[in-house]
Amino acid sequence: MSIKLLQGNQAVVEGAIAAGVKFYGGYPITPSTEIAEQLAARLPQVGGKFMQTEDELAGLGAAVGASMGGKKAMTATSGPGFSLKQEMLGLACTAEIPVVIVNVQRVGPATGQPTSPAQGEVMMSRWGTHGDHWVIVVSPVSVPECFWLTIRAVNLAEKYRVPVIILMDEVVGHMREKIELPDDYSTIRTVERKRPACRPEDYLAYGTADGDLVPPMADFGSGYRWHVTGLIHDETGFPKGTPEGTVNALNRLHDKIYNNLDDIVTFEEYKMDDAEYAILSFGGAARTAYDTVDMARKEGIKAGLFRAITIWPFPEAQVKVLAGKVKGILVHELNYGQYVLEVERVVSGKCPVWLYGKYDNSSATPQQLLAELKKHVGR
Repeated sequence: MSIKLLQGNQAVVEGAIAAGVKFYGGYPITPSTEIAEQLAARLPQVGGKFMQTEDELAGLGAAVGASMGGKKAMTATSGPGFSLKQEMLGLACTAEIPVVIVNVQRVGPATGQPTSPAQGEVMMSRWGTHGDHWVIVVSPVSVPECFWLTIRAVNLAEKYRVPVIILMDEVVGHMREKIELPDDYSTIRTVERKRPACRPEDYLAYGTADGDLVPPMADFGSGYRWHVTGLIHDETGFPKGTPEGTVNALNRLHDKIYNNLDDIVTFEEYKMDDAEYAILSFGGAARTAYDTVDMARKEGIKAGLFRAITIWPFPEAQVKVLAGKVKGILVHELNYGQYVLEVERVVSGKCPVWLYGKYDNSSATPQQLLAELKKHVGR
């Protein structure tokens, strides 16, 4: 192992290299630009390709195309660019193209404040593109987690043939922390997408068997011909306009994610064993909560932290259990109140749910979060 001092964005780059990413297509935008800059240097060293595109749409489009050609591919952006990528994100969902999208969030809307942290794309990361669609979204809290969650994001994208979004913020992207990196990335477990074992003439691009909901994916140019479209399609890849065909197609896109929640959903609990009050947070906002929990306990408040690492799919089963154990849940996020809506839906009145939404272009201090907690618990 080697000890390094890296930015969060740099750790994402190293995670991508370790996971086997061989293509990056993107457009520079603050505060994600370091990812493009670093990958422009790192990818050629491992036989990969870097493409700076003419705009944000083309960045994801190029990554989708590279993935269809058999390469692990990714892009990175921030809020305005994430808005522009939504149409291509929908195509990747429908055509089931594995790709990773990093969104280093900043204050919005529009140009907003490019160098300030926020978590304003929580709902957008789940519902941003039109129509019913299903993605996986993860959110790192630290520089080391930027490295390991990037590897996990690539693995999930390849395993389930789905876009995976890494939702960061300006602080997590730009801060520097100590990180231990393996000297040999080949020792890290990586996932390769399933490829067809049948003859090219027998290949069905979206055909599944034996209850497996993720079809094998042939590389373009490998002798297998398949049709890619944004239209609802059947196992051949060609449009299917019947009611039954539409239901079957959408059900499979849903079920390949939601039938595998035990594999996909991850979370962390800190001092939750005897907690009477829970702080529920994720990503950069959760960094404050560890110290807040410790400070609260010194004042006699039995607090704990539930940190969502996979934020979509929402950790519904775990939050339902949490709601039955505590006297109240304080949701902390760097926006006007987005994730709290999902928490309220799942808790469904089992305990009070409070919001500390911070949207003043800065992260909360432990003291600020503690003051908010004390206000609700009557201290």
